[in-house]
Amino acid sequence: MARLYLVDDHLIVREAFASLLEAHGHRVVGQAEEPTRALAEIQQLQPELLIVDLFLENHSGFELLSELRRRAIPVRTIVATMSTQARDVAEAVRLGVDGYVLKGSSGAELLAAIAAVAQGRRHFQGRVAELAIAGLTTDSDDKLLAALSARERQVIVRVVNGQTSAEIAEALHLSPKTVESYRSRLMAKVKVHDLPGLVRFALRAGLIPGHEL
Repeated sequence: MARLYLVDDHLIVREAFASLLEAHGHRVVGQAEEPTRALAEIQQLQPELLIVDLFLENHSGFELLSELRRRAIPVRTIVATMSTQARDVAEAVRLGVDGYVLKGSSGAELLAAIAAVAQGRRHFQGRVAELAIAGLTTDSDDKLLAALSARERQVIVRVVNGQTSAEIAEALHLSPKTVESYRSRLMAKVKVHDLPGLVRFALRAGLIPGHEL
């Protein structure tokens, strides 16, 4: 049976997981609600398996996964989360998780994931596997945003806020023709073909604070 560490910001979830796992012979050696304490205790307690949520109050499970990877701490990891976003699954895979289970799954699914990961295998539900493939094989908004220069970001924000090329040119001390060139180039970079598509990208990428899709 495995020695496990739990990270979730909801005590009731941690208690439910611990009850389920210990009822099936596993041992929960520690638990935390945020990454800093978890990292210190994982190094001290040296569990075989970590079960972590991706979204913690004021923190992210990605912080912990990234730090574990950076420090090469030898703990096998299962994500247990509500997120079905392809980019979240893909990022978890990039950070080396061994399993990914949705919180809406049965206890049997979590136990199956633990059994597989404890034996050195990986465990991804059919739907999660599809999400991972989608996230890893398509350009994420973060990658597309990173490809934009500082000037292109200035232009995209002004375009989606309704400024004309002439207005943007005056504000940025450019010619209207140069602004049009920037606009065409940045639209190609973020893979959109019209203004509505550009607005949707800007919203998703957080370039327009205070708005939601």
